[in-house]
Amino acid sequence: MFLCISLAALAFAVFNQWWTIQNGGLDSNLRGVSVVMETAMDTNTIVWATGSNGVILRSTNSGKNWKRLHIPDGESLDFRGVQAFDENNAYVMASGEGEKSRIYKTEDGGNTWTKQVSDLRKSFFLDTIVCGDKSHCFALSDPVDGKFVLLSTEDGQRWRELPGDNMPAALANEGAFAASNSALILEGKNLYFGTGGPAARVFHSADLGRTWTVAETPIFSGKPSSGIFSLAAADDTVVAVGGDYQYPKLARNLAAYSYDAGKTWRLAEKMPAGYRSSVTIHGTSFVAAGPTGTEISHDNNRWFSVGANNFNALASLYGEVWAVGPDGTIARFVDHTKAPL
Repeated sequence: MFLCISLAALAFAVFNQWWTIQNGGLDSNLRGVSVVMETAMDTNTIVWATGSNGVILRSTNSGKNWKRLHIPDGESLDFRGVQAFDENNAYVMASGEGEKSRIYKTEDGGNTWTKQVSDLRKSFFLDTIVCGDKSHCFALSDPVDGKFVLLSTEDGQRWRELPGDNMPAALANEGAFAASNSALILEGKNLYFGTGGPAARVFHSADLGRTWTVAETPIFSGKPSSGIFSLAAADDTVVAVGGDYQYPKLARNLAAYSYDAGKTWRLAEKMPAGYRSSVTIHGTSFVAAGPTGTEISHDNNRWFSVGANNFNALASLYGEVWAVGPDGTIARFVDHTKAPL
């Protein structure tokens, strides 16, 4: 009898290991992660991760080994975003006021880096970078002179600030969050970004940043520490998560979804268990993560726990989901969703 109980408990414990830790124990709060696979049949996944204290990490063998990369004079930068395309080509984005916000690019696996973006305006603050391919990318800054700033490159070398004439004005003290490099997302020709502070709004452009609309959401807001922290989209379905990072266990109005490309929004019926800083697509489902745990949703409306891990950011590709968090933590998602939740 004792043996049967022990085996059952062991099986239950193994089943509930939704995440396998690939790396940790590093003096960095990781907030950027990018996954690279040429096809879904690849046996080795390339993963890049970035964070505070100038940390840039890369694995070319699915997390078995990691190499730390260095940008000269970048040890004090907070690299909150990364977009990679293979083991050699990647952009990293540093967040901070004015000149501390930068974008670097490498084309030789991190041996050398080119600084492509920096700005002396004090209110300039990069929150997120997203790319369609290694030549076409966008980056979002908090408002400058009353409007959010969107940067774009079409050749992978030169960045320009897109005209703000058709960008709706920002509310007083409205901003985006540089928590997980997913406040701005690209879906086809659609750009979406979420905001926080006085309101939790979603800005949408159906023409790659030329024109914009904006819609309010029911995500918790009203404080500088609250609002939308992350978006994910599949066709016209958009999912938003967030909350208040100063009260991470507050489980109220944390997740919402739209079926009409962000025009109208509904709150999820079953919420995540606390503030969530990141959400990503996993097959036909969505996975969310934050300091108090992770959840999965198969219908955008109900979220079910898949672990109590503390993660900041998620990235997914071809069914693989990776997470990064405090203390240099990097983890890989193990999907058990074919069994009952």
